[in-house]
Amino acid sequence: MRIGELAKLTDTPARSLRYYEAQGLIEPRRLPNGYREYDDYLVGRVTQIRGLIDSGIPTRIIKQMLPCLGSPLKIVVDDAEPELLELLAVERDRMTDRIDCLTQNRNAIDSYIDAVREARSARSTADAA
Repeated sequence: MRIGELAKLTDTPARSLRYYEAQGLIEPRRLPNGYREYDDYLVGRVTQIRGLIDSGIPTRIIKQMLPCLGSPLKIVVDDAEPELLELLAVERDRMTDRIDCLTQNRNAIDSYIDAVREARSARSTADAA
């Protein structure tokens, strides 16, 4: 598939896909005319990469993790470096902190939505009376 199709399937800008390639995270085949040709398996790989980046994990760490990511649901470990494990533990803890913050913010938004709905309902009831 071409870069535009991969971009659409993964909701990832083509510019990001070229960046992932420059960072060694994905490797498309090159056609004789120089165009990039992406294999189907890269849909899952790009989705993983994007999720890890969105979680705040730097591409240098993602590059080290890629050999451990056989498919989106399967982790294959052949030879993980101790430094990688330490980096991942730090990133995991940072991610947990962000998740906690996001959960609190989501709950606050839910409370606000509930309060607005109750106020609207009370107004509608008062207007109807």
